[in-house]
Amino acid sequence: MDILWLAYPLLGCVVGFLAGLLGVGGGLITVPILTLLLQAQGLHHPDLHKIALATSTTAISFTAFASMRSHAKHDNVHWDVVKRFLPGILLGTLIGAQLVNVLPVIPLRVVFVLFTFYTAYSMLANKQPKPSRTLPNTPTMFGVGNGIGIFSTLISAGGGFISVPFMIWCNINARLAMGTSAALGFPIAVGGVISYLITAHNVPHLPPHTFAYIYWPAVVGIVATSFLVAPLGARMAQRWNIYTLKRLFAVMLIGLGLQMLYKMTM
Repeated sequence: MDILWLAYPLLGCVVGFLAGLLGVGGGLITVPILTLLLQAQGLHHPDLHKIALATSTTAISFTAFASMRSHAKHDNVHWDVVKRFLPGILLGTLIGAQLVNVLPVIPLRVVFVLFTFYTAYSMLANKQPKPSRTLPNTPTMFGVGNGIGIFSTLISAGGGFISVPFMIWCNINARLAMGTSAALGFPIAVGGVISYLITAHNVPHLPPHTFAYIYWPAVVGIVATSFLVAPLGARMAQRWNIYTLKRLFAVMLIGLGLQMLYKMTM
């Protein structure tokens, strides 16, 4: 047995814990590592990045479900926000997929890097939003969700890295914002999986055990541990204080910004 197969369950532990703790999908970690692992296993394909992305999305759909269920048990999901956010985000991801080859990506990435660094600074400094600020009305929430879906698709970043700071900015408790983000992540990931299954089910000459760009052995390896570890992350989110969670999320934002800067230099 190739020792590289052990890397998938280990990756699942990391992704599951972060999904449960911070309400993020983990694709920013999973996709580059999956790409390296697939190459190390000798899987060569012109669309290897797309295989890693589809595989990551499929694994995250299971992880996000476990995370959502755990946060819901702890009453850390604002279901009204999910209901008002989700239609706009889903529509935005569809629009973003159509615009990805039309709009210039570099300026968008620059804006996003600045956003992540400023948001991380605000969280580390524990800056408080205006007490009077609340979530906007439903049509505005739809528009914000639409923008999050489009922007995150164009720059290949998870929507949770935008929706969580937005909810905190609107005076939603950080723990509740992260749990709500986890609940949003599940239907978004499922929608992505369905999209791959519909649009790529007949792609020829894919590597063995790959269907619709999804490399199923990696999915099984990641989910085997992430599905079990995600509830642990959600329990830690319940126990740790709010400022600690905000600092951890800020570190994730800084990592995302640095990764985006690295992509721009390649």
